[in-house]
Amino acid sequence: MITGAALLCTTSLAAMAQDAVPLDQATLSGDETIATPYGRVELEDSYFGEEDSQMLFDAMDLQRAAQLYIWSTPLVSMTTWRDAQGEAFGTDAPGTFAVLETLKEKRGIVTANLTTPYIFNFTDLSDGPVQIDYPAGQTAGGVLDMWQRPVFDLGLTGPDKGEGATYIVVGPEEDPADYEADGVYVYQSATNNVLVGIRILDPDPAFYDTFVSDYAMGPTGETSTSDFIKGKDVEWSATAPRGLAYWEKLAAIVNEEPIREIDKPWMAMIAPLGIVKGQDFAPTDRQQEILTKGAALGELMARNLQVNPRYAEVWWEGTSWYKSFDFQVAQETDTIQQIDERATWFYEAVASTEGMVNPQPGEGQVYMTSKRDQNGDMLRADRNYTLHVPADVPVGQFWSVTLYSEETRRPYDNGGIEIADVTKGSRTESLQVNEDGSVDLYFGPDAPEGMESNHFRTVGDDGWFVYFRLYAPEEAFFDKSFRLEDFQRVE
Repeated sequence: MITGAALLCTTSLAAMAQDAVPLDQATLSGDETIATPYGRVELEDSYFGEEDSQMLFDAMDLQRAAQLYIWSTPLVSMTTWRDAQGEAFGTDAPGTFAVLETLKEKRGIVTANLTTPYIFNFTDLSDGPVQIDYPAGQTAGGVLDMWQRPVFDLGLTGPDKGEGATYIVVGPEEDPADYEADGVYVYQSATNNVLVGIRILDPDPAFYDTFVSDYAMGPTGETSTSDFIKGKDVEWSATAPRGLAYWEKLAAIVNEEPIREIDKPWMAMIAPLGIVKGQDFAPTDRQQEILTKGAALGELMARNLQVNPRYAEVWWEGTSWYKSFDFQVAQETDTIQQIDERATWFYEAVASTEGMVNPQPGEGQVYMTSKRDQNGDMLRADRNYTLHVPADVPVGQFWSVTLYSEETRRPYDNGGIEIADVTKGSRTESLQVNEDGSVDLYFGPDAPEGMESNHFRTVGDDGWFVYFRLYAPEEAFFDKSFRLEDFQRVE
């Protein structure tokens, strides 16, 4: 029952709303009351009072915080990865690599590939250039700056083409010409901090030992064997934090890195929110409230881009499958910085190399993703689905399907302790294959009897998605004669 006071209040609010002019009809002059999404602005002789002024500043800063989240996603994600890996594996020392092999170790990485061993190192170039004596063999990887742009690829898709080479990477303040020499590849990073990331593709377990014994790294002319930290088997998380902690990460890395010309407008927008190059981050209560709201709003917007990439087209017509990369490795074109395009990937995943972004027939990697079933409905953890993988997946190396959590974007935690609990593919020994060479995979809380080895268990309300990876994709992928159909819901 509505009381008299409540009715009076409701009537009064309705009357006030009727008096206010919608934004699209506002003249912005004279005496006028304007309805905005953030409240009413009262103009008197074209001016407004202090309360309305503060409301507009709050709205302006909230809008900027949300957009700044989208802009800074690759940088904060990379910084979170560096800091969390250093703490979990003790890889803060120069030349020290974390080797990720177990499910626990790999579950820390956002959308980690669970099929091949990972080797990761973060290096600071502010102390001088770094030389890498890279061994020959079947590997893929690269050196990335903190915006997750490839400085150069390593291994099969790098200049060495799997034959091994000597590389020198210099920081943003160095002149690459000072280090040019015969037989040496010299590259410049736009950031002081860089990631050296390597995937072992050779299926022979003995290759790892050969590779790490031959790998050397250090100051130019002073390379030495590196330390490879193995066997930690720890749980950790490289998912970017939420709330104020997100901005603390951004403020910290801003003070470590030079400001690129392309990022100066963004630095101007973030300064009123308390992040200024060369200054400590000490936000006021008002700034903290806006930043916390802005991080949440920005993440919702980034997630919407991830689930509904409005600039991209599905790869196979009539399905919900997207090729994950729809941007340039430099993250810009002649006319725009690809902020939305890169956020779509870097909210969901980490890292980019030339071989990942622009694979060619017979080399590189393809990452296909889907979040919907055959009806266009979002995939849910409390429902069961099937995915049919046709025979003869066009790959020169292998294919795999990996399950990820939408909440963390890391490998799905369904209680399993083995890698096969969350990823399966052509290298999975227990995979059951149909007589025609095709494979049926099952997703959901219930495993079909007898098909447990082909089942991905989903739990609770932890929404999920997959990456279907093709390593060394062949022409049938590019001409689309190979095709995946959508997930089929099992009623």
